[in-house]
Amino acid sequence: MAAEKDNAPRPFRRYRTGDALLDSAIDQVVAMLPEGDPRRTIFLREIMTTACKLALDQAATGDVRLMNSALKELRHAFKVFAPWRHVRKVTVFGSARTPEGAPAYEQARVLGESFARQGWMMITGAGGGIMAAAHGGAGRDASFGVNIQLPFEQAANETVRGDDKLVNFKYFFTRKLTFLKETDGIVLFPGGYGTHDEGFETLTLVQTGKTEPLPIVFVEPPGSGYWREWRAYVERHLRDPGLISPDDVDLFRITDDVDSAVQEIVGFYRVYHSLRYVGPKLVLRLLARLSPSRIEELEREFAPLVKSGRMELLDALPEEGDQPEIAHLPRLVFHHRRDDYAMLRRLIDRINETPDDQRTSVAMLGPRPDLERAERGATPQSAAADGEPLPRSGA
Repeated sequence: MAAEKDNAPRPFRRYRTGDALLDSAIDQVVAMLPEGDPRRTIFLREIMTTACKLALDQAATGDVRLMNSALKELRHAFKVFAPWRHVRKVTVFGSARTPEGAPAYEQARVLGESFARQGWMMITGAGGGIMAAAHGGAGRDASFGVNIQLPFEQAANETVRGDDKLVNFKYFFTRKLTFLKETDGIVLFPGGYGTHDEGFETLTLVQTGKTEPLPIVFVEPPGSGYWREWRAYVERHLRDPGLISPDDVDLFRITDDVDSAVQEIVGFYRVYHSLRYVGPKLVLRLLARLSPSRIEELEREFAPLVKSGRMELLDALPEEGDQPEIAHLPRLVFHHRRDDYAMLRRLIDRINETPDDQRTSVAMLGPRPDLERAERGATPQSAAADGEPLPRSGA
């Protein structure tokens, strides 16, 4: 009986202020809004309800100001990125103090050029140093700037200065949310506190499943040992004492070769397209139909990921009807344990390594620009180019 109760659907409880007049007024305002996705209407109503609750709670003016600024910043950022939601993007982190001509600066510039040639767009913090180099390589048309307002160091670089794709943030937390929400891959060059903060937060979100798996690559100049020494610290002081799981070092790669970094990011979408949870089921959308023998291999190798049942190759589930533009893609579906995201990353790697004779490619249809990128469902204008992954050790 207890199991039946746990699995029973929970009744929908409408989010209300508790004040009948306010709730009625909110209903009237919602009725005046343009029609659209019913879920969006529910969320908009709840945003209004939350605003009214702040007043009823007698929230401090400073707290209301913080929420107001954060909401306005995020709304504007979403509007800026919306026209390019169908284009793959990579976020680049690194020091604003790296001088022009330094080895890491030149690597970042070449990286920007390489991704632009692949049809990808570049997101950086819009400052100088590594950010200016990556934008300079990618060019203005392929660059987004996610700037932070600081009393020092952080004027927008000349590539994105004055561009419509430059967004200025007051808060670091809204800025970092935008970096992760809008990207399909992360590249980190040597940097200071900010770069390490961004790297560790990204790893934490992927490690805990709070953001979907995505390729994370640390790039260092040849012979510098910058990130390899960092990895040695992580292994000695975090992994070996058990502060992180042994597999968590598989969440990232380290290289001193820009071409390898680009191929690691692009190759992540060689066969894998995106994922979505439908109830307890993990749905991996693929750009190729895998052979039955390949699925059996994956099922044996990654059995610990499956909570119950088996891995199945299926068509789109009924609950995915809100994304018709990718309904034709095959799905690998299973009941996910949700306790080892490093292993999930390795499963995606193995899917991408599927030999040609064990997969049949599926043509991508035209993208829909208004996809919710929070589900990491962006679709490139063409199928992702093949790429060879870096070794898991990052060596």
